[in-house]
Amino acid sequence: MTPRSGATWLPSALLLLQVPGCLSLSGPEHVTGTVGGSLSVQCRYEKEFKENNKYWCKSPCLASLRTKIVETTKSEREVRSGRVSIRDHPATLTFTVTLESLTEGDGGTYRCGIHRPWTEGLIDLTFQVEVAVVSPAPTLKIVTSTLGPPSTLGPPSSLPVTTGSSMTSQEMPDASQHPRSLLSSVHFLLLIFLKVPLFLSMLSAVLWVNRPQRATCEETQFG
Repeated sequence: MTPRSGATWLPSALLLLQVPGCLSLSGPEHVTGTVGGSLSVQCRYEKEFKENNKYWCKSPCLASLRTKIVETTKSEREVRSGRVSIRDHPATLTFTVTLESLTEGDGGTYRCGIHRPWTEGLIDLTFQVEVAVVSPAPTLKIVTSTLGPPSTLGPPSSLPVTTGSSMTSQEMPDASQHPRSLLSSVHFLLLIFLKVPLFLSMLSAVLWVNRPQRATCEETQFG
């Protein structure tokens, strides 16, 4: 391999270290959170990078643009920058980035990164993560209300359905009261149309029979 071909190959190889899916650094390609909530991104790295600083940045993560949002300074120590925090876990070869109090503006393309010093002629390792922030789903509220007077504007279905078993004693007819009321009516009619005329007739007959007897008795006494 000539020096010229080696110089051509080196930039291409370094570029591959920053593409998503790099074997030395991996993580979720897509994460989703809700507005007002929080989300966490866990990235994995190789054992050889336990002592390197890890960071979270806004893509394309160019050093000249100072796009790093938060970066570790010591293992097992949480570092916070505003609503974003990062913590390295060397025991599990992972580091976790947490975004809190999410807004819709937090959505976009980010990168997990491992810092490698320029003095060694190396570039940082990064892994691309797409962050989506969505609005929370509306909650269904069940409203209960007491039954009031029927409204002419309300649908007919809002009125209660009365079944035969739910009728009150005031609504159901009292079968024991009908015979008494009926007998009272019949007795009253008999009293007016039958008993009273009969009584008057009998009274008249008695008076009529007794009247001649009195006359006969008077004639006998004077004779």
